[in-house]
Amino acid sequence: MRIFTSALLSLLFFMPGGAQAGDPENTLYLDLKKGRVVIEMRPDLAPNHVARIKALVRQGFYDGIVFHRVIGGFMAQTGDPTGTGRGGSGVNLKAEFSNEPHVRGTVSMARSSDPDSGDSQFFIVFARTRHLDGQYTVWGKVTKGMKYVGRIKRGAPGSGTVANPDKIVRMQVAADVKK
Repeated sequence: MRIFTSALLSLLFFMPGGAQAGDPENTLYLDLKKGRVVIEMRPDLAPNHVARIKALVRQGFYDGIVFHRVIGGFMAQTGDPTGTGRGGSGVNLKAEFSNEPHVRGTVSMARSSDPDSGDSQFFIVFARTRHLDGQYTVWGKVTKGMKYVGRIKRGAPGSGTVANPDKIVRMQVAADVKK
């Protein structure tokens, strides 16, 4: 009975990679005009990326930044303060690739052709996207509010460039939110 109880508690309170479910230090609130998106970060997969994202969030870096590239059935990309897709925070990170699949709600770092060029831009995938697996650093997963991500204004066919784009109202680490 004791083993069963321990196993049940592990299932109820822990997530893959050993992170506690609802761990406020590794949970982000991404507030959009239409509602709140909750992202569970995965330091077990990408510790350096998670640390950098949290530092940027705590600086207010993402507040007001637009979703500059949104392709229906594929992904929504943000994190560029210039809104052009060419900007960032100025700090590139070494890739932390894993075997984690890109499924609906996966949060990954955007990058150029250089695998070690991830900076502040990230994207959330709308559907299973196998060609990204092992090529982009997965650092989180949307656990609540994917319906709000699905309502982000789409861009032009092909490029995904968005005219009058939706933006991040505010992004916070859950541990920093006053109750």
